[in-house]
Amino acid sequence: MEDAPNWLVAARAAESKKAIDLQVLDLREVTSFTDYFILCSVTNPRQGQAIADEIGKQLKDMGELPVSVEGYDPAEWILLDYGDFIVHIFAEATRSYYNLERLWRHAKLTDLSQFGS
Repeated sequence: MEDAPNWLVAARAAESKKAIDLQVLDLREVTSFTDYFILCSVTNPRQGQAIADEIGKQLKDMGELPVSVEGYDPAEWILLDYGDFIVHIFAEATRSYYNLERLWRHAKLTDLSQFGS
């Protein structure tokens, strides 16, 4: 994925590990603290950690390191903060409870199909 934006590399890495209900919210017109949220669900903690690891590996290969990582061990909600984008990897019940899609409903949903596979 040469020349792909880092947030797209992260989204594709999550897809490669079978992330469920992957969504990318474009927050550029809504807030100034980040440009994108990448949201996905997982069926168990190990899958969440595998997605976080794959995203970390692929971005590290591009020279990108997270500003912070939170929630990795309990894996109910893993947050990977890369500054320009934030990855949220949720257990399904936790995602439903916090419902970030509703909270950030003014953000644009990014159609990943326009970027190819």
